Amino acid sequence: MLTSVDVRASLSVLGEIMQWLVVPLCVPVGAALLYGASPRPYLVTIGVALVVGTGLAQFERDRINDREAFLIVALAWLAIAVLGGLPLYIEGSGVFASPVNALFEGMSGITTTGATVIRDFDVHSRPLLLWRQVLQWLGGLGVLLLATAVLSRLSVAGAQLMETETQTKDVTKLTPGIEDTAKLLLVLYLGLTVGAAAVLYALHLVGLAPAMTGFDAVAHALTAIATAGFSPRADSVGAFSPAVQWAITAFMVVGATNFVLLYALVRGDTDRLRDSEEFRFYLAVLAVGTVLVGGLLVASEQTDAPLRHAAFQVTSIVTTTGFASVDFNAWSPATKNILFVAMFVGGMAGSTTCSIKTLRWLIVGKSFLRDLAVSAHPRSVRAVRLGPEVVDEDTIRDVYAYTLVALVIFILGTVLLVANSERAGTQLTEFEALSAAASTFFNVGPAFGQAGPYGTYAGFARSNKLLMVAMMWVGRVEIIPVLVLLTPTFWRRR
Repeated sequence: MLTSVDVRASLSVLGEIMQWLVVPLCVPVGAALLYGASPRPYLVTIGVALVVGTGLAQFERDRINDREAFLIVALAWLAIAVLGGLPLYIEGSGVFASPVNALFEGMSGITTTGATVIRDFDVHSRPLLLWRQVLQWLGGLGVLLLATAVLSRLSVAGAQLMETETQTKDVTKLTPGIEDTAKLLLVLYLGLTVGAAAVLYALHLVGLAPAMTGFDAVAHALTAIATAGFSPRADSVGAFSPAVQWAITAFMVVGATNFVLLYALVRGDTDRLRDSEEFRFYLAVLAVGTVLVGGLLVASEQTDAPLRHAAFQVTSIVTTTGFASVDFNAWSPATKNILFVAMFVGGMAGSTTCSIKTLRWLIVGKSFLRDLAVSAHPRSVRAVRLGPEVVDEDTIRDVYAYTLVALVIFILGTVLLVANSERAGTQLTEFEALSAAASTFFNVGPAFGQAGPYGTYAGFARSNKLLMVAMMWVGRVEIIPVLVLLTPTFWRRR
């Protein structure tokens, strides 16, 4: 007889994950020693991670089945967010004197959201700013491992669609074992990050990016490939030259591309990328969005270099990276509404990106057109295809259900943000609430109004910040692993 979820086994795995967090925490420790800052916030966090992680790892672990996997996924993101925010709170500079702000930043970091509560970047040390970047890089890597090693087993995150679209029968078996697959993804992800940092600093060396220091190159490479969006600069990528902005646009496109296809490309197999219907759809979305936004910018004469800023901002929002090359808060209402709609798109399945993702929208569009054709010709039998492969009806229903649930949660989040704002006596317009809910739940980062690209979430009510912490968490783990924990049947013996 099957038993209820094995909490002890789940906590044991969580403990091991917390222990591994010590490795990336050594980065800000080294930076603190290099820049003459105190390493105390990171050393204390290392101690907490080791003590708590080691304690949890002592639990017996007999089995890890689907139920335990759901619990591990949900708890891991929450635990790392708390640990990620702990150094910020211990340092206590600026807004991080508040534990809620530290938790918000920690969750925004590990979920690769990029929403920030920082008001003044100058009051924070370089090691702290670097830790924010490292935390987002970890979040991007975690999503890749999550999608291939865990969620694919649970039919979450569109993994079954990803297998169809990439002609990969089992995304957990790019190599013979899951551990080998994880190592492969780590090497690919690390290689892309190092390459991005090298390109950015090379632009500085040849005189095309005078403001791009070595620290900036590393910091922005960490969050560009992770499609995350944190920047150590108050004006984000707007602080740098056009050459840097074009380069980071390319890095965001790569980070939001299916890593199974990137792996095939590295191995010399160009056919999969060329034949991928989702990849073509993804590029088409970027192109159409760029043309629409660029056209509106030209018509309104609101900015110089309209094509560059349009391409950058559309790519940044669609890929849920959240960088900014300009304060698009000042753009026309029509332009801002296009960017708002772009928050719901997302990059490709199997990438570091968030939101609903292009693969789901492609399936929704194809199945809707199929249903229209069948309505006109009731006796016809039509299949939904991705390339030569047929998408089964169960998968189509799952995609519709996921998309509907995501939109419902977004609407509920918006309502709660407005209600909490009125209760707390803080000002929040309807469009600010809509964009903040979409930006945090779909892990985009910047919104409009006070939380715009050069703004901050610091002015939101504390209750709203906690609500958005929950929305970032649920959105990043693809909804299901959190919602399933709320069902009585999950905990019931069968």
